[in-house]
Amino acid sequence: MNQLGMLLLLAALTGCRIGPNYSRPSPPNLPPFKESPPVNFKEAEAAGWKQSQPADDLAKGEWWKVYNDPELNALVEQVNLSNQNILQAEALYRQARAAIGVARAALFPTVSTSPSMTATGISSTLSNTTGVTGSSRTYSLPFNVSWEPDLWGSIRRNVTASSATAQSMAASLANARLLYQTELAQDYFGLQGLDSAAELFHRTETSYKEYLALTRSRFDAGVASDLDVAQAETQLYQVQSQLIDVGVQRSAYEHGIAILKGKAPAELTIAHTPLKLLPPPVPIGVPSELLERRPDIASAERQVAAANEQIGIAMAAFYPTLSLTGSAGLSSSSLAKWFTWPSRVWSVGPQLAETLFDAGRRRGIVNEQRAAYDATVAGYRQTVLTAMQQVEDNLAALRILQDEAAVLNLTIDAAKRTLELSAAQYIAGTASYLTVITAQAALLNAEGTAITLQTRRMTASVLLIQALGGGWNTSQLPR
Repeated sequence: MNQLGMLLLLAALTGCRIGPNYSRPSPPNLPPFKESPPVNFKEAEAAGWKQSQPADDLAKGEWWKVYNDPELNALVEQVNLSNQNILQAEALYRQARAAIGVARAALFPTVSTSPSMTATGISSTLSNTTGVTGSSRTYSLPFNVSWEPDLWGSIRRNVTASSATAQSMAASLANARLLYQTELAQDYFGLQGLDSAAELFHRTETSYKEYLALTRSRFDAGVASDLDVAQAETQLYQVQSQLIDVGVQRSAYEHGIAILKGKAPAELTIAHTPLKLLPPPVPIGVPSELLERRPDIASAERQVAAANEQIGIAMAAFYPTLSLTGSAGLSSSSLAKWFTWPSRVWSVGPQLAETLFDAGRRRGIVNEQRAAYDATVAGYRQTVLTAMQQVEDNLAALRILQDEAAVLNLTIDAAKRTLELSAAQYIAGTASYLTVITAQAALLNAEGTAITLQTRRMTASVLLIQALGGGWNTSQLPR
């Protein structure tokens, strides 16, 4: 019997693990992921982007500091502290981490106790007398032990799955931080773009007032018609209405930033600051680095690892389970003798259980878990593909918008010259005021487009940093 007990103990301690061992699934078999990955991204090669180096000091965690904007730094740092969605993700991570301890506890025996005192009266019918002829008391202090050895590794696989899930939640937390940080940065640059538009409309309003005064003066002198005055007034009132409308959009951005900070909109006021920044240089690495730098990719990969363990857990159900139970304690009819050695009681015994027929239920569960694993692998690979697309999209946007901005600057210069010439011809009486109005509209449109373009370039730079994973990497996953 002792030899059998030792064998059972040895089997429990060195039990096998039923099911497939996990290996990280390969990324999609597409050009960026062949055995010899390309030197760089397609768009990075086209635009001559700089390769990232170990000594680079950009985007190493606090990625927003590459913009050198103190107010942006303060706003983004508040997101980490007060954003309710991030706090929710952090709570979910703590929940997943606690689940590891719950799963690990199943590896160890469970000990319980249930002290009791029972009083029993003896029926009078048993002794042909009236009333209760006697009574007895029993004092019991049992300790029960139960343990199910992990012979087939299902408990250990559950611990591993819980650990992988917790790591996935940790990566999801990092991804939530990155998403809300970048969303705030986009809103911030959008707000500054509107401040630049407001500055443009203020400057244009001043110019249009001067043209209106000029037109009225010429009308009073009899050298301009009332139509010219009406057209000048129309131009002025239009730009004034556009200036007012900017306030609506700006308020929405400001309110959105407040919510991202975890504050009520009434608690935040951002000073008017026109957008003056240009996209900073962002070092670009090889495509395979995305697998280390994107928290959403890391989260998806950890979900695959957890799904793999579920297959092993389902397969272990085909094998018998061994339960070891025992109890020991003290039992006595006398309180004075309760804690004496003769009052000891004990029992011990193993139990082996095996399902003989379940109409294919276990097989169905295994197939279900295999399908769930395949689904998570596909989701992981799709996340990698989406990451590749996002990097390429924003690299292309930065390259193309930079070229567009250069052409637009030439357009603005030509529009300014056109307005100067048309104004001179109008004053000289060789052109109608319609020529001036057309030149004014062309200049305002070009300058407004330039502001929109600058905002789009800043937004694309933020989205590129987001697509590259910010400054996060898989070394930050809890082990």
